[in-house]
Amino acid sequence: MNTPATDHEELQDVEAVAAEADQEQPPEQSPEQSPEQDAPKQQLDLRVTVDKMSACERHITAVIPRADIDRYFEAEYKELAPKAEVPGFRPGKAPLRLVISRFKEHVGEQVKGKLLMDSLAQISEEQKFAAISEPDLKLEAVVMPDEGDLTFEFNLEVRPEFDMPEWKGLTIEQPQREITEQDVEAHLHRILSRSGKLVDHPGPADDGDHVTLNLTFSRDDTVLSKIEGRTVPVKQKLSFRDAQLESFGELIRGAAQGDHRATTLKISEEVDNEQLKGQEVQVDLEVVKVQKLQLPKLTPTFLNEIGGFSGEADLRNAVREELERQEAYRRQQVVRQQITTQLTAGAAWALPPALLRKQTRRELQRVVLELRSAGFSEDVIQAHANVLHRRSLDYTETALKEHFILERIADEQKFDAEPDDYDREIALIAEQSGQSARRIRARLEKSGELDSLRNQIVERKVIELITSHALVKEVPYVPPVDDVAAIDDAVSGLVEREEIPAAQHGDEPKPIPGTPTSHA
Repeated sequence: MNTPATDHEELQDVEAVAAEADQEQPPEQSPEQSPEQDAPKQQLDLRVTVDKMSACERHITAVIPRADIDRYFEAEYKELAPKAEVPGFRPGKAPLRLVISRFKEHVGEQVKGKLLMDSLAQISEEQKFAAISEPDLKLEAVVMPDEGDLTFEFNLEVRPEFDMPEWKGLTIEQPQREITEQDVEAHLHRILSRSGKLVDHPGPADDGDHVTLNLTFSRDDTVLSKIEGRTVPVKQKLSFRDAQLESFGELIRGAAQGDHRATTLKISEEVDNEQLKGQEVQVDLEVVKVQKLQLPKLTPTFLNEIGGFSGEADLRNAVREELERQEAYRRQQVVRQQITTQLTAGAAWALPPALLRKQTRRELQRVVLELRSAGFSEDVIQAHANVLHRRSLDYTETALKEHFILERIADEQKFDAEPDDYDREIALIAEQSGQSARRIRARLEKSGELDSLRNQIVERKVIELITSHALVKEVPYVPPVDDVAAIDDAVSGLVEREEIPAAQHGDEPKPIPGTPTSHA
């Protein structure tokens, strides 16, 4: 019959095991005796199966054989044993069997993590995946078996494989337009409006005025949402995230404080609410007040405050330069649209909706970066952002296909963004925001948007290359009419509030490297 051990007997057992441990432990090696740290790492004997789910999606199943699992466990315990602390033993002197028993669970998690990370790296290298996202692998869902092989699965988004379209010899119409003094005067008015003062007006609203509105949106006598106290300029159209009121100007002209106007509008097909997408809703607009815009006088003090201008002539020169930059941007977008339309004509490969949804916000970031560097106002940027919100999936799919093709050309031509390229773009954004280039760069780095800026620079170089090999015909260019006022709200209901990405350069997860630069 077993009897409880006395304290003396327990002490003898511990001392005996400790003596055994001292005999088992090999003498510590000096650094000169240690194995070479830079020896090539032994590859895993992986069995990998790749299933092609779509042009951009792969499902990977990997099997790690037991021999590799045991090898990793052995290496982990070998590293742990010399420093393991086990009650009753000096640090590093406990027998290996006790170390294994005490630290099995902890070591198992470490081994699992190392096996998975090494497996992913080896799979990527051997399969030559051109990944555009991180593997969809949840470590906590992978269970380390006590016996046998370890099997795990994950999905991966990759760049699509496609036949490269011919990009030399395209036919392009290149718009040309000379900026007049009348254009400069109109642009100066827009710039001064940003520093203007709104004063109450008791009469009816007209073009150029500003109205403060309460808006109520309903369907079948059920209120969907309310937007209260928003001030917008009187323009022909009023843009929301998920809809656009085409007849806003006609409705609001002639309306005075306290007046109501009623109409209907159609919600975008791309809202998350399945019951409301594409549906017509009723709109009630209440005019809270009407205001006139008073422009500031061009005094020396004011000119110095807005940019350190020496006089009105200096200001007008700067206005012309900004207008020329915006016109150049618009011309570039017209040319780019023609090029990418021709290049993507045969791009029938489908992109998974999950990828498009993930890229939508990053697409918006890139649009805003381009618009800000071109000097556009926040009102114009918001209007573009609302357009992208309303047709985000279609817009993003087109932009991604364009990017994949332009990226292939850039790789073939070995194009990249140089330090001077970054400096120029950041300087332009800084100039428009009134902040230092150093601060803008720091924010872009923190938010991960330097990758977006790089793509923007590289793709512009590719477009310039394609244009240089194209059959170009110059045509007159008519600039778009500034007829849209924008509100950063959704008609269909509350959405998560967020600043326009890149407009404020706020914190944002790092974008996937190599994703596209869009155009407005």
